[in-house]
Amino acid sequence: MWAVRRLNHPLRIRTFRAVCAKSELTTFSDDKAATVSHLPQMIRTENTSLKGFHGTNDCFRGRCMFSSQAGGVTDSGDEEDDLDDGFSELESSTGSLVEVSGEVNKDELVSEPDLSDDDDNEAVEEHSNELDLYDENEVRGADKESIEKKSALTLFKSVMNSSSVENAMDKWIEDGNELQKLDINFVMVNLRKRRMYGRALQFSEWLESRKQIDFVERDYASRLDLISKVKGLHKAENYIDRIPVSFRGEVVYRTLLCNTVMNTNVNKSEEVFNKMKDLGFPITSFSCNQLLLLYKRTDKKKIADVLLLMEKQDVKPTLFTYHMLIDTKGQSNDITGMEQIFETMKSEGIEPDTKTLSLIAKHYVFGGLKEKAIATLKQIEGDNIKELRRSAQVLLPLYANLEDAEEVSRIWKACEQNPTSQESLAAIEALGRLNKVEEAEAVFDAMQLKWKNPSLKQYTTLLKVYVEQKKLDKGKDLVKKMAESGLRIGPWTWDVLVKLYVAAGEIEKADSILHKAGKQNQTRPLFHSFLVIMEEYAKKGDIHNTEKMFNRMRQSGYVSRVRQFQTLLQAYTNAKVPAYGIRERMKADNIFPNKGLAAQLAQVDPFRRTPVSDLLD
Repeated sequence: MWAVRRLNHPLRIRTFRAVCAKSELTTFSDDKAATVSHLPQMIRTENTSLKGFHGTNDCFRGRCMFSSQAGGVTDSGDEEDDLDDGFSELESSTGSLVEVSGEVNKDELVSEPDLSDDDDNEAVEEHSNELDLYDENEVRGADKESIEKKSALTLFKSVMNSSSVENAMDKWIEDGNELQKLDINFVMVNLRKRRMYGRALQFSEWLESRKQIDFVERDYASRLDLISKVKGLHKAENYIDRIPVSFRGEVVYRTLLCNTVMNTNVNKSEEVFNKMKDLGFPITSFSCNQLLLLYKRTDKKKIADVLLLMEKQDVKPTLFTYHMLIDTKGQSNDITGMEQIFETMKSEGIEPDTKTLSLIAKHYVFGGLKEKAIATLKQIEGDNIKELRRSAQVLLPLYANLEDAEEVSRIWKACEQNPTSQESLAAIEALGRLNKVEEAEAVFDAMQLKWKNPSLKQYTTLLKVYVEQKKLDKGKDLVKKMAESGLRIGPWTWDVLVKLYVAAGEIEKADSILHKAGKQNQTRPLFHSFLVIMEEYAKKGDIHNTEKMFNRMRQSGYVSRVRQFQTLLQAYTNAKVPAYGIRERMKADNIFPNKGLAAQLAQVDPFRRTPVSDLLD
């Protein structure tokens, strides 16, 4: 990707060459053991299809550096209440997520997480799987062998159904059962795949306290990851000090880096990246991909800086790198740039997978390029039924986005006689987008019959359909069914419920659900869930509740971002009230206003000059 090329092909990326400004910033040293303090500030980028990443072809106007101050995490002190409309029953249920029995769908048991309807969150999950906290061959072996002998299934059921993981494990040992490494892996992997991080953390703590296994670096990294997800980054950082120095290796720190990126904590992510450099760890594609993922969400201008760093350190782009770049170009509606990156990826010998093609197809769809979208979808589909079945779960929602009901029907008919759970879920999603709610419900009912122990994912997918179609009553009924099934729900389902009530205009109800759900579960709500409610309050000019949501996000461990201050300022603007001290608050949170935020600040500045104020003075 970095080699100098002068080719006639119009879609081929040429040299990524940047002219670095003379500045007071300390640049990266060629010595890998040197301290990373700042990236070079970019002045101009020529002859490269990556220009668009910094927003202008002429210069970077943002600060391009990897140095920061960390934000803290505070705990919420609000009181806990019960949820109504069946929600409290749903949250407090001690039933298992999936009843482990002879009729269990073993593929679902091993691989089915909750749903996320946010592409960036899916990218985070995709990349976090590369943390290598477990040996993949060992985990696969654990799944196969444990399912055959049923001991792991029994242990998993015990951990899931018990009100106390500690009591369940103590009883397991008292009953004379042996605790094999394969069983431990099976339980931990499946708890993680269901995002039941609270129980996974309790399980890990019990293993260490009872000295059931000798912890190695991966075990400590796994604990660090769980602490960050359950208790916040601050607690996770404190835990590092408790890890024996001999086990504080690259796996531990890249796990921390991954979690800072998951939390979109720019300052802390840059700090951890620099710390890894200071400790002498090599700059890897994983670490650089984490930064790309971070800046894709927060500051696309810095993406070019990461690419320059990768070139200087001879870090080769991975398939995930190209996914990030393709998606970023697509989101910016730079279709030509997206196609250039795709061609470069192929020229580097990286074969496009279904994920790559689906990203491209998605951006063609939303860019209004229907013919190109269809051509890409046909490429994904292949030329035989076997290839079609492998890609059906991708094709169904994309054809639905094209509003092509005939294609959705054709593909679903190829799967309908014996669909996998993923194909059925994709069909529910696609039919919902086409406003075929009854047909989506029919697929859901068929899944209930086929898999006697329905998963949370089935319910969440149909709930999303009700959200899109604003069918609040049906959504409530489905939530009650979830409660009756004894399913545990977490942040992704809360997010759908919040959207359901917001779409129905019941913002106070959505607020109540999020508050109570967060207090009844060890896993915090998603950032987006808070933001959806906060934006609704801001639209009404409700400063009190907008500020309340702002503070609750901080109490949950989310550091302040530009988006939150934009929403907060919108509340003051709509209420036509000046925002005293807002600049100082932003400065304290290390938030520097961009052009749009600066314009909002001017509108709510209590000391701004106007023609009328000048006359009165």
